[in-house]
Amino acid sequence: MSRPQRLDDAVLSERLPRLDGWALDDGKLTREFNFRDFNEAFGFMARAALIAERLDHHPEWFNVYATVRVQLTTHDAGGISDLDFTLAEAMNHIADER
Repeated sequence: MSRPQRLDDAVLSERLPRLDGWALDDGKLTREFNFRDFNEAFGFMARAALIAERLDHHPEWFNVYATVRVQLTTHDAGGISDLDFTLAEAMNHIADER
């Protein structure tokens, strides 16, 4: 498998507006998800973890009760790659299904 490539600023500027709820923060794709309760937040994390494992691309995330804050970057690429957008889109899909 080839190493992921860092996306340049022009590509990020083009793709980010199409990624609902996400923003750039300190060189990472960042989003905060809010759920009804801890059970729903943890279920989201469990489902997202299965996709992350399949992608071999793992998020930085922080959970307090019903809130999950996610930061995505590809360390091997030295920035944001297609993997980050793929995982962010999957997370949006999971959150939308609730």
